[in-house]
Amino acid sequence: MGSPCFAMLLLLKLIALVLSLSSTTDSVSSLASCDFPAIFNFGDSNSDTGGLSAAFGQAGPPHGMTYFHHPAGRYCNGRLKIDFIAESFGLPFLNAFLDAVGSNFTHGANFATAGSTIRLQNTTLQQSGFSPISLNVQFYQYSGFHSRSQTVRSQGGVFEQLLPNEEAFSRALYTFDIGQNDLTSGYFLDMSTDQVKAYIPDVLSQFTTIVKDIYDQGGRYFWIHNTGPVGCLPYVLDRLLITAAQIDRYGCATPFNDVAQYFNSKLKESVVQLRKQLPLAAITYVDVYSVKYSLISHARKHGFKNPVRACCGHGGKYNFNRYRGCGSKITVNGTQIMIGKPCEDPTTVINWDGVHYTEAANKFVFDRIKDGSFSDPPLPLKMACHRLAH
Repeated sequence: MGSPCFAMLLLLKLIALVLSLSSTTDSVSSLASCDFPAIFNFGDSNSDTGGLSAAFGQAGPPHGMTYFHHPAGRYCNGRLKIDFIAESFGLPFLNAFLDAVGSNFTHGANFATAGSTIRLQNTTLQQSGFSPISLNVQFYQYSGFHSRSQTVRSQGGVFEQLLPNEEAFSRALYTFDIGQNDLTSGYFLDMSTDQVKAYIPDVLSQFTTIVKDIYDQGGRYFWIHNTGPVGCLPYVLDRLLITAAQIDRYGCATPFNDVAQYFNSKLKESVVQLRKQLPLAAITYVDVYSVKYSLISHARKHGFKNPVRACCGHGGKYNFNRYRGCGSKITVNGTQIMIGKPCEDPTTVINWDGVHYTEAANKFVFDRIKDGSFSDPPLPLKMACHRLAH
């Protein structure tokens, strides 16, 4: 270990690494910003801007209270990461594909619904809380929208003003934020960690199939979020049997975070394979897990408190009750009273309702992923149309 040859070899490797990083930085700085005319989003509640509300009833107050000042189809007090992504390109917030009232799809559409999984669930929404609108259904909706929108748009008039042109589909950014519910659905069926891990390859096989299908329809630019630390979510901590030894110093359940990281490692491998199979695609893998866990583990440093306790809920260690959620009401002497109340200042809390992040936490995550610091390749969001050599 102490030989001059080994020291020289190590020095040469370090020099090569520095030169490689320098070359990448120079390559990125020379790239032009992308001009995405539209965004098409696929996902679950982390990016649902009104899909589940349109299909199964509106997410009521106090959702939307901070930014929109009224319910806006989001399971959040304000904006989601996908909202900040759209804003960063000067685009309007994405309307949910399923929302027929007042929607304008000129700049894209959102196919995400709260509770969605990559794999189709064998239970109803009422039975399990998971949406029947899985990723393959979202793709069917997208595919139909792609073809039908052009047929209808050709009629001119108001249709031309509300639907994207054909070029928008090939130049659009395709964003994905899904997979969390595929993990928790297994645990909620009393599966072991090994059993959950065993079906992850099938989940990701279905995911890559959808990306390929979009590519076959002309999609070229993909921005893919990995899944967050599910073991830090109040609804997971409250519902699943966890021993004290399984809780880390920040209050998160280590086994569930380990599974999330396993999922993410396999997702990243899938992205590497997709790049080989789809030579014209620019595919960015975004490590939101690391940003979210850093936020939770250093909450006080970033101006947040009670990192694993919900802002809006009803009682218990985590302020979460699956039967009395955020916005829930009871009737007392003929009068409805809200018992699932929000906390006094959501801007200082990470978790909104036990499942979803607050607008402040979403903004924190977005601010750290937009410059490419947590991306592979390390490209800023505004340059996600470019491909770098790997």
